[in-house]
Amino acid sequence: MGFFSWKTQDTDKSIANASSCRETFTVYMKDDKGNSWREDSYAGYGDFQGKDFYELLAEMNGLGSDRNAGIDAVSADDPDPNLKWPTLTESPDAVVSGEPENCKDQGFFYDEFWEETQT
Repeated sequence: MGFFSWKTQDTDKSIANASSCRETFTVYMKDDKGNSWREDSYAGYGDFQGKDFYELLAEMNGLGSDRNAGIDAVSADDPDPNLKWPTLTESPDAVVSGEPENCKDQGFFYDEFWEETQT
């Protein structure tokens, strides 16, 4: 299984996972109803304080509580442009919306990782 990671929507920082060469930082995941999950040490698999990002996305869009339904919704050939997305921020008070940007490094494979593996 690969890692899932995004950039924070308020600071545009890659959400590093605890196994990476970078330090983790606190991230807040919020839904459209005002609920919030605080994660201090992201493990890299979409889970924020016991709540899965894709499960929450499925719930927010009336697809049940199935993680796979959330993954399917975002990876469809023609995804619904009206999908509601959980937000991911560094500040608990940030007001943002829309789809969080995926981290191309998956929160793990940073330049520092590649440099370390070459020595």
